[in-house]
Amino acid sequence: MSVQQYDEIGEAFEGFKSLPLTRYGEVPSFLGMVGDVSGKSILDLACGTGFYSREFKRRGAADVLGVDISVEMVAAARESEQRDPLGVRYEVGDVAELRPLDRRFDIAVGVQCLNYAEDIADMERMCRNIHRSLVPGGEFFVLAQKPDYGFDCPSLDTYGFRCEPTGEEADTGPRVRVTALLALQPISIVTTAPRREVYEKCLRAAGFSAVEWVPLQVSEAGVREFGADFWADLLAHPPLEMLRCRA
Repeated sequence: MSVQQYDEIGEAFEGFKSLPLTRYGEVPSFLGMVGDVSGKSILDLACGTGFYSREFKRRGAADVLGVDISVEMVAAARESEQRDPLGVRYEVGDVAELRPLDRRFDIAVGVQCLNYAEDIADMERMCRNIHRSLVPGGEFFVLAQKPDYGFDCPSLDTYGFRCEPTGEEADTGPRVRVTALLALQPISIVTTAPRREVYEKCLRAAGFSAVEWVPLQVSEAGVREFGADFWADLLAHPPLEMLRCRA
């Protein structure tokens, strides 16, 4: 499901980061949760075109490896590395079949990663592979669709996205169509919004502990740009949620 649709997007995926929800909600929230990465080694899973991989390197990470199942996404990430060399490595790989890596990492991140598991067993394999790739006590940070998002709440169009149920139910949770309202052409992706207990069960079965859900925030820059009232609906009904846990 995920490979073909992301191969077709390619470099256009970078445009997602300019939309208000992503620019002033997702990105500052996620970077704020991960915190100081100075001198740390980071495994960026479902890295896409390498946005977070590059950002972590700029923030002082010692070693960053980005892994994505999409050949086109990794190609775009490598092109960015060639244009602006930061020392980030990228490779094509499936998190559910992740090869044993040449080192263990201090931090793993998965932005829109676990929600692409085909079923609960697949998500548990992903979690076990990630746990195996971390040093003891290493941290894993996740960002994905909010598990209990209410689709009857105010529209997200104002913030650059549309989120709709497809009417299908996967083993992990409902299928969701997310559309990025880019200026040139909207781009839709079908994903899953796994249930909260599915995330927690799979992570704990893989050996993770201290599982903590973290709400989405809006940055001060976003409030300055649009005003507090603009963000009221988003904060009342956030479509994204984050979690953190420890190996």
